[in-house]
Amino acid sequence: MRRNMETSQTHNSESMSKDLSELMKEATKEVHEQAENTPFMSNFQKGQVSLHEFKLVTASLYFIYSALEEEIERNKDNPVYAPVYFPAELHRKAALEEDLQYFYGSNWRKEIPCPEATQKYVDRLHYVGKNHPELLVAHAYTRYLGDLSGGQVLKKIAQKALQLPSTGEGLAFFTFDGVSNATKFKQLYRSRMNALEMDLATKKRVLEEAKKAFLLNIQVFEALQELVSKGQENGHPAQSKAELRKRNADKSYEHGPATGKESERTNRRHTDIIPTTPLVRWILVLSFLATTVAVGLFAM
Repeated sequence: MRRNMETSQTHNSESMSKDLSELMKEATKEVHEQAENTPFMSNFQKGQVSLHEFKLVTASLYFIYSALEEEIERNKDNPVYAPVYFPAELHRKAALEEDLQYFYGSNWRKEIPCPEATQKYVDRLHYVGKNHPELLVAHAYTRYLGDLSGGQVLKKIAQKALQLPSTGEGLAFFTFDGVSNATKFKQLYRSRMNALEMDLATKKRVLEEAKKAFLLNIQVFEALQELVSKGQENGHPAQSKAELRKRNADKSYEHGPATGKESERTNRRHTDIIPTTPLVRWILVLSFLATTVAVGLFAM
């Protein structure tokens, strides 16, 4: 029995001697497969997603990335994170602010909701950043490289499905202007992360934190699904298509009447794409965000 225990310990040590990026991929494989087995790919490419859900997702991502990047800034000189500090290339808060301005208007900070599950994710990020900064890399790797990889594929799909402007409004989150070559950047990030000094116990904790990050994401989107089912945004009834069109039309007339093509594009911008149930639509959006992360991990 003792020999079996020693053999098991040796196997675990050898397994954990792999690069952290490879261990991360293996540790999250089950969640990755769950995301891959959703009907997302075929359904999303058919345009089966609504603007309402997409806006709610964007709002929650804003709170999440605000917390993540606040803690990254807190730990940018800490050796447990400093090697993977790439604010110009990766940080998403400013891009999300741009998207929210587009979707909600200038008063977006008062309009966007922060459900309890989103706040739970935010609280976890702050707790990790303040108390266990060595775990911060798990959240950064899972989110940023997932968005960088899978997000680039899904950006084009979202643009077409939601009929967003070809100039990129509403999709700044997916645009990484600081990364000229995604493949080379991912190689750099991976090598920096693999070079982080950590013992066996810390590696295990980082891998567990990566799985927790996936779980927190799932909980966020389940909570948003409940918001959608109630037809609410920020505790108030969600704006109807007619209200959104009127608001945008009023805004347009501040600068003079819109041309025919501009008016058509404005109306289309705030139109839900498919008349299906909130539950079915939300499953597709949940798959969208889960696949953004999963596709990214698969591509690395």
